[in-house]
Order: sequence, then C-alpha cells, then structure tokens
Amino acid sequence: MVWEGNAPGIYTSWEDCQRQIHGHATAKYKSFESKAEAEYASTRNYYEFIKKTSPSKKSPLQSKNDILTDSISVDAACSGNPGTMEYQCVDTNTGRLIFHQGPFKEGTNNIGEFLALVHALAMLKKYNNDHTAIYTDSITAISWVKNKKVKSNLAQTKNNAQIFDLIQRAILWLNTNTYSNKILKWNTEAWGEIPADFGRK
Repeated sequence: MVWEGNAPGIYTSWEDCQRQIHGHATAKYKSFESKAEAEYASTRNYYEFIKKTSPSKKSPLQSKNDILTDSISVDAACSGNPGTMEYQCVDTNTGRLIFHQGPFKEGTNNIGEFLALVHALAMLKKYNNDHTAIYTDSITAISWVKNKKVKSNLAQTKNNAQIFDLIQRAILWLNTNTYSNKILKWNTEAWGEIPADFGRK
C-alpha cells in the first residue's frame, strides 16, 4: 500500500510499488498479507501501521525475484588506489556486454563507477529510453550523480588527464540533461555480485 508517492494506491508487486516511491523523498508505504488488509489501511493513517512493522522482518528486496527485468548493470574495477581503472555495462538478465571503457591510468574505483553510471544514462537518453533502470553497487557513485559533483581526492597528473576530461564531460552532461531512468543500489548481500562485476576480488 502506497499512502504517499508518485501515484498512491494498492499495488500487488514490489516492482510496481518501487515505481511509485522511487525519487519521492517523503514516500510512505507498507506491505500487507492480504488485499483486504491493504484496502483497510488505505482508509487509515500511515502511522497507524508503520509502527507495527517488526524490526526483524526482512525487506521485500531480499528475493532475486524483485530484481527489475527491464534493467542494465554497471561496475568498475581498479588495480590499486589509484591504479589502472576500467568500467563496463551489461544486460542484467543475460550478462551481455553493452559497453566497456578502459583501461585508464591512475584512476579510482569510485570514479569508474560514476563514469559508468553517466555513460549508461547518456546511452539510454540517446536511444530515447526513459524506462530501463540502472543497477550499481556503489552508493558513492549514486550520490555523485545525484549531486552532479565528484568528491574525490585523486590528484590530476599527465597520466590520468583523460580521466579528468571524462569527469568534466560527465558533469557537463548531468547539468545539461534530464532523465527519468531509475538508478538503483544492487543488493549484493541478498543477490550476490552485480552482473557487471569484473570478478577480480
């Protein structure tokens, strides 16, 4: 049941619920065991029910069935910090490689994750795709994209000038474009490594 979101109402799947609460800072929602309970809750105040939630109850995102099928995944790899960095994007369902960039000298993993996200957003925008979601396992990269700012201590050198050029281009893109694609945190603990993972851990 969604009390406050993009479109309040009763939804029968977590995926449908996600669409209504994503990007809504004050979203209010809760799951119920039956439609009857949800219908009753819809006539009442949100706070009457949220306090009844057991703190030990698992999030509905604990199931792999909750992974959005209409999605792509991005990841970065870096040998050292800083070190040789690269990033890529794959189809979440099939693992098919969509793009790969690098290697770049003297980069960081967070920068790679950020560039991968913006690259994916720009690609979807180019193809007028405003519905496919993007998964990343980097909270830092999500924050940088949201704030349109890279907060890195990486020093610029002649070896990583290309990386800094890509960062500036990415920030420019974020400041001059809009998008409605959802950027979602990959639940590594529940789902395993993100499909775009380079497998070098």
